[in-house]
Amino acid sequence: MRLGLVRGVETGSGLMVLWWTLAGIAIAVVLGSLAWHAVAWRMRRVQRDRLRLAKVLFRRRREWLEAEFLSLASATGKPRSVLWAGCEFENAVSFARDRHTGQIRALVGVTIGLTPGEGQSFGQFDAEPAQREATAVFHFDGQRWMTDGRAVFNLNPEETIRRYRHELELAE
Repeated sequence: MRLGLVRGVETGSGLMVLWWTLAGIAIAVVLGSLAWHAVAWRMRRVQRDRLRLAKVLFRRRREWLEAEFLSLASATGKPRSVLWAGCEFENAVSFARDRHTGQIRALVGVTIGLTPGEGQSFGQFDAEPAQREATAVFHFDGQRWMTDGRAVFNLNPEETIRRYRHELELAE
């Protein structure tokens, strides 16, 4: 039997196996990190492209969306016991992303004129519609914009994003 051999294996090869194992683990960690960064970069790019498309489509369909919003929102009966006398949309649009679903939303400030419903009264100002500030909410399904007539009363778009920060994040 020769010195340095135990059952046909060199005694120094245990260190080589350990070194190659550690090198393999290090390579796997580096490759995994690179893959994760590539996927994250791709997801950010897809989100950026999707937001760009959403903004273009919103600008194209804005008038129809506003008309649809007014029709649906005034039919909800909210706030209670009042009728919608009109709705003025601001020019500015804030885009937000739902933190849970990734869905893009457009938030537009509105001033809504309200008149008392039948048998109701606002007091001495019944001749003039009451003005309420609100935010009109629109959502993008990936291909087209829609609205369900939801209005967030007493908050402008930026305040709406801050108020619902657990649900929404600014998408600009």
